[in-house]
Amino acid sequence: MTSPYVRKRSLLSRIVRRIIWWIYKAQGWRIESPLPKIPKFVIAGAPHTSNWDFVFFTGATAEEGIEPSFMGKHTLFQGVMKNFMFDMGGVPIDRTKRANYVEQVAEAFRKADKLALVIAAEGTRSSNGEWKSGFYHIAQAAQVPIVVAWVSWKKRMLGFSEPIWPSGDYGRDLQKIADYLISKRPELGRYKVLEAQANRIVEEGGE
Repeated sequence: MTSPYVRKRSLLSRIVRRIIWWIYKAQGWRIESPLPKIPKFVIAGAPHTSNWDFVFFTGATAEEGIEPSFMGKHTLFQGVMKNFMFDMGGVPIDRTKRANYVEQVAEAFRKADKLALVIAAEGTRSSNGEWKSGFYHIAQAAQVPIVVAWVSWKKRMLGFSEPIWPSGDYGRDLQKIADYLISKRPELGRYKVLEAQANRIVEEGGE
């Protein structure tokens, strides 16, 4: 993302990135399918079952030459943490502003030359596998594609889909996403839950 500051990265952010890269490589993770070579996109990842997910996605994107971004509460971008948060790819979201978070992120995309925004589409680790629709609304508002990411802890492997452009039909697009994920990990029950959610949305004609 185009930063509001022109400066050398902070020492802390450089140390953290090196540690993340070392952990990723030491654990023997591999990329099954690479990221598409496009400048702006939303990465919608699942399953989200561990706090370590961000570490390994960051390591994988670094291997692909991408510095991922994430959304964070605007108060985290103040004081001593400000430079670090921006250096790590943070996009500040102010819930007190009139513009909602979708509009704020869409504006960040418009201002950036390159932006790969990572979103845990399930929302929380306690999810049963259904996805929140925020990732879709952001991609639609920013007019950027969605790249779906999957991970297998057992195989130490992860991968990325080809770009999926929002068509405006959330249910049908979610079916495409579910089909892709099931093709990669047909044994994972959470992806079957996502498939059922997508089918239900299509049948009901809404979200």
